[in-house]
Amino acid sequence: MIPREIQRQIQTLLTEFPAVAILGPRQVGKTTLADAIAKTMKSKSVYLDLELPSDLSKLHEPEQYFELHKGKLIILDEIQRAPELFSILRGVIDHRKREGYTSGQFLILGSASLDLLKQSSESLAGRIAFTELTGLSINETYNHKTDNINRLWLRGGFPDSYTAPSDQSSFRWRSNFISTYLERDIPQLGSRIPATTLRRLWTMLAHSQGSQVNMSTLATGLDTSVTSIKRYLDLLEDLLLIRTLRPWAGNIGKRLVKSPKVYIRDSGLTHSLLNLITMDDLLGHTIAGLSWEGFVMENMLSNLKLGSTPWFYRTSAGAEIDLIIEKPGGGNFAIEIKKSLTPVLSKGFYHACEDVRAVERFVVYPGTEEYSIGNGVIAIPVGNAMQLLQ
Repeated sequence: MIPREIQRQIQTLLTEFPAVAILGPRQVGKTTLADAIAKTMKSKSVYLDLELPSDLSKLHEPEQYFELHKGKLIILDEIQRAPELFSILRGVIDHRKREGYTSGQFLILGSASLDLLKQSSESLAGRIAFTELTGLSINETYNHKTDNINRLWLRGGFPDSYTAPSDQSSFRWRSNFISTYLERDIPQLGSRIPATTLRRLWTMLAHSQGSQVNMSTLATGLDTSVTSIKRYLDLLEDLLLIRTLRPWAGNIGKRLVKSPKVYIRDSGLTHSLLNLITMDDLLGHTIAGLSWEGFVMENMLSNLKLGSTPWFYRTSAGAEIDLIIEKPGGGNFAIEIKKSLTPVLSKGFYHACEDVRAVERFVVYPGTEEYSIGNGVIAIPVGNAMQLLQ
């Protein structure tokens, strides 16, 4: 098992809240992480996979079942299959609170975010803490040498894909993952969007990784309406498969672009959708630069400090910053991401830094040394990028 950085945070939350939810896409390692956490608990644990009829049947009388296992950590996997449990959990938690049970009762795992948050926020407000498990990060794979980072970039952060014995087997795993998600998992969530339509949309997003989304172009390409495209994108974001980065909205009297940028969150899925199997395939493709940008950004944002807000900045005149981090205590970090070992910044970046009054300026690159490139900009290795935001 590759230890996950978020484990300690979840263990702390279990000492503070009656319920903790781990959200993340399928196969990202939620069940393995939950098992590792359960082994650290003083009390025994109970695991239920709500996709299994045999486990679901145990909750025919959920209150009785929870009472039978009171004092144990109860792990409920794929909770979106039984959203009716949320209202029951509220009553159980409140009843137990009067008996002196205040924390560490339920660990809830889910593969969808918005619907799950909506259900729980109505029923478990103040009783549940949320965390998100992303794919394996650069820090979690330990070795910050270029070949190791490139492997993670090529294969993505899904554990089974990253640890596959070869690039070819990793590619096959991701291809099957995509097909299963489109043909089985998404329809089970109640979506009636054709799998072929979603695959085409997902592939179009891969080709334009990290670009500003043009709803009309996507709608024309799929022969559908802009309204439908928005609904499809919301679904993919709900499933934690894409990330939407909003343009900075500061009032500076400039003509700012308004369309968000969209990234497929896992670089390995991006490469599978584009049929890029090896590092040679990837480096020879026009998407390499934007794929690297999305890979680094996802690693950084997975470490984003609570209360910080990510943006990008672009004006019609060409001033641009890949990533702005608005810090909770004030002050903006301006971050440019470059694949080159000798990064060069455009005048537009410096103009943009003045526009947003950036207090810190960085360029993240795949080298191994940290150094100044002048004009207040520090070049930092990608392996150090996550610590920058903590």
